[in-house]
Amino acid sequence: MTAFNDLMAFQRETSALGQIAGRLGWDQETVMPRGAAPQRAEEMAAIEAVLHARKSDPRVAEWLEQAVPQDEVGKAQIREIRRAYERAVKVPADLATTIARVTSAAQGTWAQARADEDVSAFLPVLEEVVSLKRQEGEALAQGGDVYDAMVEDYEPFTTGAQIAAIFDKMRPRLVALRAAVLDRPEPAALNGSFEEQTQMRLTQKLATTFGYDLNNGRVDKAVHPFSSGSGLDVRITTRTSETDPFNCFYSTIHEVGHAAYEQGIDKAYLLTPLGNGVSMGVHESQSRIYENQLGRSRAFTGWLFTQMTEAFGDFGIANADAFYATVNRVHNGYIRTEADEVQYNLHIMLRFDLERALMAGDLQVSDLESAWNDRFKADFGYAVDKPSNGCLQDVHWSVGLFGYFPTYSLGNVYAGCLYQALRAAVPWLDTQLAEGDTLGATGWLRDQVQQHGGLYAPRDVIARASGVEPGPEPLLSYLEEKFGTLYGI
Repeated sequence: MTAFNDLMAFQRETSALGQIAGRLGWDQETVMPRGAAPQRAEEMAAIEAVLHARKSDPRVAEWLEQAVPQDEVGKAQIREIRRAYERAVKVPADLATTIARVTSAAQGTWAQARADEDVSAFLPVLEEVVSLKRQEGEALAQGGDVYDAMVEDYEPFTTGAQIAAIFDKMRPRLVALRAAVLDRPEPAALNGSFEEQTQMRLTQKLATTFGYDLNNGRVDKAVHPFSSGSGLDVRITTRTSETDPFNCFYSTIHEVGHAAYEQGIDKAYLLTPLGNGVSMGVHESQSRIYENQLGRSRAFTGWLFTQMTEAFGDFGIANADAFYATVNRVHNGYIRTEADEVQYNLHIMLRFDLERALMAGDLQVSDLESAWNDRFKADFGYAVDKPSNGCLQDVHWSVGLFGYFPTYSLGNVYAGCLYQALRAAVPWLDTQLAEGDTLGATGWLRDQVQQHGGLYAPRDVIARASGVEPGPEPLLSYLEEKFGTLYGI
């Protein structure tokens, strides 16, 4: 065998073990008995120790030195393996193992603290997570910016300063649009009771409508909706609310966007570095375009209105036009995952600034709740009422995902670019969506984005698909046009 073949065989085994670790994480957030948490923390630590040893194995360096890729795909495989190896060898094995153990346990602590509305129960473990992640960031940065080193895990070749510059361009227009919309009469909200089993039956239909392959996936419930896995086993979760079925339906469509990306990757890349989404920003571009530009469009909501009427009977919304306004209702709220398109990115900017300050040491964990509440009041104009609506609402920090949050807004920016190109490429899009047919849109996204997996760098994927360099203008124009028309601004 050649060095390249040896390297790829080794990499496939490492990727397979990584998928097993991911399945343990899925189990922990869905069906694992609560009392199993201490043992699961040890299991996660053990498998992380194996993974870290493989990722930093000296043989990888030797194979990289000797490997001769034969084509563009081989070169991309080498690029990604080298990038992962160079990061892995910078992080001490005991630190990587400790982070896996602590964050696994911290997830359970967060969930209980959130349920109990008890920030004080979570802060000590969060302080430990922040300390460990800062150590990891310092090891990776080697004298550079710690937060940049963390962002690299989720959005390669992007820095905190670049993200801040994008957000600075977005914020004034988003704030102005929010003010103008909230000055107008608010559409009716849903008001009633929506049986959970009926929600789950309809959410299964929505998943398959957007192309989710249930032969290689499943839909379960979790505290925080997420997608897990890649290749032939890609799972999603959702959540239900008796009074708000949109929470279930749009969380599902969002996670299907993630899952469709993973299911759509060329199977020749299975269990290789190219066999996953290239970045979380590109991943979010898929989930957000599925959820918003497609799922909340006038055309698709007309079809969804019919489906909900058949499932629940008369639920108090008179017609499809009123339903479209209700789906896209801009209103005050605390929860990021339930935020409307106008305000969603403001939620992300808050988290971005706070976690960047935590990693820089400019914000202490003990001051996080007050910093969050002060910033929320300044940005949204009203006070946080309880911790589960404030700094305890997201799972990300408990499991150490610092640098992840800004990719949600980068995903929105990318989705704006893609949607502009999609509408030009599929001029009959609205006609299809009105019939509950998403194939024109999802097929285009699969061909232009999803099938490539990690073959191209994140911004290159979007530029190739959309024909423009990624920037916020298409997203902002889309939002201003959509909500300006909807609210008569």
